[in-house]
Amino acid sequence: MMLNINLGKQIIQNFTTFAFSGEFLSLIQIIIFVLILMSGVTIGVLVIVWLERKISAAMQQRIGPEYAGPSGIIQALADGTKLFLKENIIPSQGDYNLFNIGPILVIVPVFSSYLVIPFEYNVILSNLGIGVFFWIAISSVVPLGLLMAGYGSNNKYSFLGGLRAAAQSISYEIPLAPSVLSVALQLSNSLSTVDIVEAQSKYGFWSWNLWRQPIGFIVFSISSLAECERLPFDLPEAEEESVAGYQTEYSGIKFALFYLASYLNLLVSSLFVTILYLGGWHFPLPSFMDLINVDWNPIIHEITHVTNIVSGIIITIVKAYLFLFICIMTRWTLPRIRIDQLLNLGWKFLLPIALGNLLLTASLQLLLL
Repeated sequence: MMLNINLGKQIIQNFTTFAFSGEFLSLIQIIIFVLILMSGVTIGVLVIVWLERKISAAMQQRIGPEYAGPSGIIQALADGTKLFLKENIIPSQGDYNLFNIGPILVIVPVFSSYLVIPFEYNVILSNLGIGVFFWIAISSVVPLGLLMAGYGSNNKYSFLGGLRAAAQSISYEIPLAPSVLSVALQLSNSLSTVDIVEAQSKYGFWSWNLWRQPIGFIVFSISSLAECERLPFDLPEAEEESVAGYQTEYSGIKFALFYLASYLNLLVSSLFVTILYLGGWHFPLPSFMDLINVDWNPIIHEITHVTNIVSGIIITIVKAYLFLFICIMTRWTLPRIRIDQLLNLGWKFLLPIALGNLLLTASLQLLLL
């Protein structure tokens, strides 16, 4: 009995020591930041869905959602609740394990991409030295999940959609990588997302990589749209051809995961366009702290510091949503291309241009040394 009491005291003492240690508090802090980030980007996706419905309705002279909340602003939330409550159906002749693992392999890498996205200089979960490379590498896992979902459904249309997704991703990840390398080579000599943004702050608006790497910007934008499977590049889930592709046999929450992953990926691509080419959180105007002298009062200095952080986050989000507006306009303007045209565009047009741009950038760097 005495042994049990001493063992219990030892366990309590060890747990108390661990609970108040720096490692435990750091773990709790990381978990809180991850939950805040996941909640924020999920809300951002709901805003994107609402904007897409309203913008497409305006382009087609329709009203769009208007009954679920003011101007239909919670229509996407209502759709998500409906999908969450729907029955989860699994094909009787499909592969149970692949069918269930597919949505997980799609959603987890997309969420992981937000780890290296800086919304402001100090607002980033992990400032990796290879941040952009991490995003390219982790996004390469998504086509594997789509292929597993299509094959596990035991449906020829689903399998065809999975094969198209894998071929499309490989075709457009290759020209996307040289575009990123051109930015890192010419301006920042780093793959850190924070360093790339800071390298665009020297001369204001004219420091943006949009003007220094216009060819890379065009290649990156087109490749990002293809990576997100947006029109005119939505061949993996072309409704008229593949009956929604790899999503055909999915319902309920698993279908919602695919739907959420597609818009999360679109938001990730828009944020990376902002970081790589549009100056990130920098704006061609002086900050509030530069306009007034606040060194005499530490309280006012802290308030202005927080104000600049919030304004930097807002600037980053606004730039990303401006690019999202272009993506939405593109979807409801251009027709879908054929699969052979899609592959030819990636391999025969974008890849040579991206490699030529990288070669030109490297040559200029050697001449300037």
